[in-house]
Amino acid sequence: MDQAAPVEPMDAVDQADPTDPAVRELATIPAVEVITRASVMLMSAAAEKLGLAEDGEHYLDLDEARRLIDAYAGLLGAAQADLGVHRQPLRDGLKALQRAFREASPYPDQPGQGPGEKSGF
Repeated sequence: MDQAAPVEPMDAVDQADPTDPAVRELATIPAVEVITRASVMLMSAAAEKLGLAEDGEHYLDLDEARRLIDAYAGLLGAAQADLGVHRQPLRDGLKALQRAFREASPYPDQPGQGPGEKSGF
């Protein structure tokens, strides 16, 4: 039995069928909504890695949480001029994650050195 070679993620994007309803739907979503959805995904993943979910201590991984918070802060920094009314709630979410990271860390970072703080948030 032949096994097909694994599809690389970018190959899947390149091979996306433009007539597929899911692809067409994505094309109709405003950029601010795509950015907001990505933000929510990053926030949720970071919260999981910070152990904030039910049975969260099982998933606690501060290194992963730091990466996710840094990525989220970078996204907010790059998109803040375009976020409009979404800007403040997303910034508040970032601040809450940063506070939770500091509380979860056995050796908290110096002020300004925590995840996402170098981005100005």
